[in-house]
Amino acid sequence: CPCPLPHGDCALSRLLRRLLAARRSLEICLFAFSSPQLGRAVRLLHGRGVRVRVVTDAQYMGLRGSQIGLLRQAGIQVRHDQEGGYMHHKFAVVDGRVLITGSLNWTTQAIQNNRENVLVVEDAEYVKPFLDEFERIWEEYNPANYRFFP
Repeated sequence: CPCPLPHGDCALSRLLRRLLAARRSLEICLFAFSSPQLGRAVRLLHGRGVRVRVVTDAQYMGLRGSQIGLLRQAGIQVRHDQEGGYMHHKFAVVDGRVLITGSLNWTTQAIQNNRENVLVVEDAEYVKPFLDEFERIWEEYNPANYRFFP
């Protein structure tokens, strides 16, 4: 591959392997998502029949390079915040049992240039609170609950 991303066994390849191991579900809660490689992986999982749900920040999702539009076009469910402030979480839960979290935004900039961390945990004691938080936010950001007029 001629791209400038790291090759071989690197943080991106390890993250991709964890994501692509999903068989049933993938919940993603991210502030920024513009990495084409990660976007392709998520669309591939959706195409394999994995239930993919994404929560993101409304202000970021419309920026140039965001993968969110491509995810929506692929039929992936996406919800976003409506109020002020950022939806700043950065985590994913694979099959309800593997937590991927840390400072990493899923962007080429972060992967190539930033000092970031990613933690992968398979302990239910840590996975469950993140999955509960995802479900809480998912329901809070349900478009049926949006208020357009004060």
